[in-house]
Amino acid sequence: MGIMTIDGREVEFTNEKNVLSVIRKAGINVPTLCYQPELSIYGACRLCTVEDSRGKLFASCSEEPRDGMVIYTNTPKLKKYRKMIVELLLAAHCRDCTICDKTGNCVLQDLSYKMGIKEVPYENTRERQPIDESSYSIVRDPNKCVLCGNCVRACRELQGVETLGIAFRGTDATVMPAFNKGMGETDCVGCGQCRVVCPTGAITIRSNIDDVWDVLADPNTRVVAQIAPSVRVAVGDAFGLPKGKSSIGKVVNILHRMGFDEVYDTNFSADMTIMEESAEFLNRVKNGGTLPLFTSCCPAWVKFVVEQYPEYKENLSTCRSPQGMLSAVIKEWYRDPSRADGKRTVVVSFMPCTAKKMEIKRPNSFTKGEQDTDYVVTTTELVKMIQASGINFAELEPEQPDEPFGLATGGGAIFGVTGGVTEAVIRRLVPEHDQATIDAIAEFGMRGDQPIKEFTVKYDGMDVNVCVVSGLANAHEALRRVKTGEANYHLIEVMACKGGCVMGGGQPVKAGECMSAIRTEGMYEIDAQSQFKAPDENPALQKLYAEFLDGKTHELLHNEGY
Repeated sequence: MGIMTIDGREVEFTNEKNVLSVIRKAGINVPTLCYQPELSIYGACRLCTVEDSRGKLFASCSEEPRDGMVIYTNTPKLKKYRKMIVELLLAAHCRDCTICDKTGNCVLQDLSYKMGIKEVPYENTRERQPIDESSYSIVRDPNKCVLCGNCVRACRELQGVETLGIAFRGTDATVMPAFNKGMGETDCVGCGQCRVVCPTGAITIRSNIDDVWDVLADPNTRVVAQIAPSVRVAVGDAFGLPKGKSSIGKVVNILHRMGFDEVYDTNFSADMTIMEESAEFLNRVKNGGTLPLFTSCCPAWVKFVVEQYPEYKENLSTCRSPQGMLSAVIKEWYRDPSRADGKRTVVVSFMPCTAKKMEIKRPNSFTKGEQDTDYVVTTTELVKMIQASGINFAELEPEQPDEPFGLATGGGAIFGVTGGVTEAVIRRLVPEHDQATIDAIAEFGMRGDQPIKEFTVKYDGMDVNVCVVSGLANAHEALRRVKTGEANYHLIEVMACKGGCVMGGGQPVKAGECMSAIRTEGMYEIDAQSQFKAPDENPALQKLYAEFLDGKTHELLHNEGY
């Protein structure tokens, strides 16, 4: 333990890794653009610079705290210094704030306002660059980049993909993929974590809001929505609702009021995924199929395997994701003329994930030549739609999702957290679903925020070795263990985003710290309050299998490979 003096006040510190962390611990919000606690220290923006008792300036993010340090965070010299940095950044920045997707949630815009900048005294000499819209998931605008390097480090350190880098030097420095290719032409997995850490509008979600408003206005179109598990614990953040609490009832209500004809719950198709994936797993184990079985719910993980580890493509489950399964079932449901009522059907899925926008364009996401999911709208886009509607979201009465695809189990809900798929599959495999058994399964080792979790489950006289991976960069290590024979896994679950879908690239990002834990707790709370815990207890699902899916299971719920 040590003591620092910050702005005349003594502040204790213990294991804080830098001076900036101690300053924030003291309740002082020193501005930053390039600092992200989960990323390596870069020290590019210099906005977190502080002054010591001798008048020396240094970046607080890259300085280790020392006992007896005396620093000042807001001297006249620092105010002038920081204001000049922001002015220089603005001079080389596209300042179309009123039409920028990031407006109102932009760190640079916020800093400019707080520092009272009314004009920019420097000339912009940078040549305007074309906007990259080649990706289905994100849009990259180099003209709004402030060279903080957050996206580069997130892509490399969190996701292990390294699509982005910094090319050239000095005033010519630019963030771009190799050879300035479009993001859609690279090995980008569409996870959107670069967008999460971008402080400006340089990387944003590729929006489908206008497309959805257009189909809602068409009287000859039946517009059907499905809502993913993680959306319900994040959308309320923007409307003053308790963080991490489910707002599914309000979401269903407002989507109906927007004009959606039917609103279904993706948790229902998560139950279908559990049924199919557990059956596929047992079939591979008993009949000598390819092991370990890789989960296939996360499209970023699937693309990662296909492009970086093609030798393991056969390990990927043939199951479609819950989004893919429900959309295929919905389209097939309304192919019946008695249900179609002469209208075409458009499926809109509300997802926490930018990679889902890419998933719906994969050839194996089509059934009978028709794209199953027509549009993916992220939670962030949903918030904008709600705001545009003018309806007071916080005061809405909750409504239940529509039938026949509205009743789901707790096992479907926890798909939104890392380890949730595995836990749901294990629940399906065991014969008992009493509370004591469910509680015991939760202690097997799949819960928690560790990047790689390994455990063994006894099933039918054999040891089933399981690996749960959180964060795509950690998948490299898991696959290395498989390659070298260091580990003999039977099942590997990977969620590309750290913490799982609750922290997906389409979730609201300006929501405060510790959101992963809060949203995860919210998902487990939904599970705890659910009447049914495993899919074989879901009467609506069992009825669907018996009456509608008979003979159609493979066509609608599986694909033919990657």
